[in-house]
Amino acid sequence: MTKVFIGGSRRIIQLNVDVCARLDRIVEQGFTVLVGDAGGADKAVQQYLHGKNHQNVEVFCSGDQCRNNVGGWPLRAIEASGSKNREFFTVKDRVMTKEATVGLMLWDGKSLGTINNVARLLGQGKTTLVYNEPQRTFHTIKSTQDWQDLLAICPVDVQQKVEKPVVVATATVTVRQPAQTSLW
Repeated sequence: MTKVFIGGSRRIIQLNVDVCARLDRIVEQGFTVLVGDAGGADKAVQQYLHGKNHQNVEVFCSGDQCRNNVGGWPLRAIEASGSKNREFFTVKDRVMTKEATVGLMLWDGKSLGTINNVARLLGQGKTTLVYNEPQRTFHTIKSTQDWQDLLAICPVDVQQKVEKPVVVATATVTVRQPAQTSLW
């Protein structure tokens, strides 16, 4: 069964027609969606899937409090300790990355968290479709070259902060792509 990790920037609060078309394909094919509980892209995706009455959704939360679960879907509370900083919320992203078969990331052109999720997915040999909102373009990331091309359009501060161990892991990637998956 295909599981799609959908994530993105907190600054993205509305989905455009192109992103909605990709979500429609996911719904039509009955894929399971793994989504976080943050505001922004996570919440917008939840609202869209709820409006489509898509039931194959799992909402992941760090710690014991879920911030958003629009559809009342099953929750996955991932144990995380410490203050509610970036690392606290990254714990759930790592679990979603591990459980997903593919990714769909909605990127605002700046978000470090979104780019790190792409790197983690690629590091595990999983393809990610990245929607670059400022350019209104999709990028399929399934190779080291694809990753380098995406990284080249990142702001310098994001390039310098991307999780280095994950990037190193992409050098010898073998992509495992389920044949039936059609997000593109």
